[in-house]
Amino acid sequence: MRFPRRFSCVLVSFFLAIPCLLPAKEPPQTHSIDPSWKAKLFGMRGFPAIPPGMTEAKFFPLVDEFGQYRHADWPGKIHNAAELAAARTAEADDLTRHPGPVGWDMYGGWAAGPQLAATGRFRTEKHDGRWWLVDPLGRLFWSHGIDCVETYWSTTPITDRERWFSGLPPKDSPLGKFYGEANWAPHNYYEGRRYENFSFSAANLQRKYGPDAWRTFHDLIHRRLQSWGMNTLGNWSQESICRMRKTPYVVTLHSGGRRLQGSEGYWGQFADVFDPSFAESIRADLARHQAEANDPWCLGCFVDNELGWGSDVSLAEAALMSPADQPAKRAFVAQLREKYGPIAQLNTAWGTKYASWNALLESRKKPDAKRAHDDLAAFAFTTAKTYFHICRDEVKRSAPQTLYLGCRFAWVNDPAVRAAGEYCDVISFNRYQKDVASLNLPAKTVDRPMMIGEFHFGALDRGMFHTGLVATASQHERAEAYRTYVRSAIRHPNIVGTHWFEFGDEALTGRGDGENYQIGFVDVCDTPYAETIAASRDIGAEMYVLRQQK
Repeated sequence: MRFPRRFSCVLVSFFLAIPCLLPAKEPPQTHSIDPSWKAKLFGMRGFPAIPPGMTEAKFFPLVDEFGQYRHADWPGKIHNAAELAAARTAEADDLTRHPGPVGWDMYGGWAAGPQLAATGRFRTEKHDGRWWLVDPLGRLFWSHGIDCVETYWSTTPITDRERWFSGLPPKDSPLGKFYGEANWAPHNYYEGRRYENFSFSAANLQRKYGPDAWRTFHDLIHRRLQSWGMNTLGNWSQESICRMRKTPYVVTLHSGGRRLQGSEGYWGQFADVFDPSFAESIRADLARHQAEANDPWCLGCFVDNELGWGSDVSLAEAALMSPADQPAKRAFVAQLREKYGPIAQLNTAWGTKYASWNALLESRKKPDAKRAHDDLAAFAFTTAKTYFHICRDEVKRSAPQTLYLGCRFAWVNDPAVRAAGEYCDVISFNRYQKDVASLNLPAKTVDRPMMIGEFHFGALDRGMFHTGLVATASQHERAEAYRTYVRSAIRHPNIVGTHWFEFGDEALTGRGDGENYQIGFVDVCDTPYAETIAASRDIGAEMYVLRQQK
């Protein structure tokens, strides 16, 4: 299982009725679910209503041998091995007819565009009033990519839910190797537990491509991306696929070390960036990725993902709420002591009654946010600057020519973005919305290139139970939403790329944290979504000319 990578920023009905899939002649109907099921429904987001006239006994199992919903049909659904083989043949013909955009160089840069200095590595440059990436050959490059390109994209827990699945293979069969164990399950039924899982996507690849499935699939990936008008393997893509050096890719790094005890965030506590273990953890991760980070095909390095920055004072408040030996707290108290001198001066400013500076260290209470705001904001900004400074220094220490792509902001405040602007080569954002035309950096203080690390759209007309974070009504509408979003990014003078989250649909019955979104370019059977791929091909064909237009 990959590291945590998504959050739920909208409230969704836990009991989500799936619409009638084929044909859609009448409005979908909602039917109650027996309350005794509730304890086990926590393993996924959204759940289909029992079809009219069907009993619970007939409803289970609800998942077929390929990992698809059993009780509906839709265009492209796989019913047997012969249909998998036919889908393989059909796609081979499609890729032959659509080899990819013309006018691209080997990296996917704009071969027909201006020739800039060729440094042998990816870099950034502001050209004709717009920020660009520049590829190793000196050609303008706009990163049109996709996250999580891998072979095991639809792993799902099966523990306590065995009756949900039909035709799970025997563990001593050729497909038995796709069982596994995991314990990653934040905010979900399986949190704190080990559970058995199964990867339907990997099993279907072996069914589809035979005993040499991985080699075939890995070669196919690069051909697909070029055909689909894409030139980047985004975050969390499989290292063995990246190392083939056929498509530019990003390196995904994570910080560790001591946590800031008073902090909180959806994916966990913030790092204590004042503790030496923070820099050491990044250095250690870079050591494991030294070859990739220094590869000319490496677009750059992200460090971390969707951190809990909070408000402009949150990290300072978190420091004060931490134990006395917390390095961040000691750094904050030292900063305050240098400013105020006697503790009485701080007490006057904050309206507090600390007997001494040591008493402030021992306290774990927040001060009055209004009276202490300026000091809190100053230290939160210091924390952000320290975070980005250390990340940049460690990336450049190990890979001096590699771009530092930031931390993929989801929740953020302007001071943190300003701090990122001082140290990041590219500031990255995960933005789940209709377009990014209004995404702006803090006025007059930051002018840096930006990258969209995640976005997606989903629909419920192909057998899935949840749309993901931005819903559309159909696959056609999803494709139009893709065109609108990416074109808005191409027209934005600071945005240098968009990476779709993610390559394949999440498992019908959810990954460890319950996410089961219809957000792939392919489904669980490795069948491409033709509508979205047509939109991606349109973008690839037009993006360089469109970006050059004023």
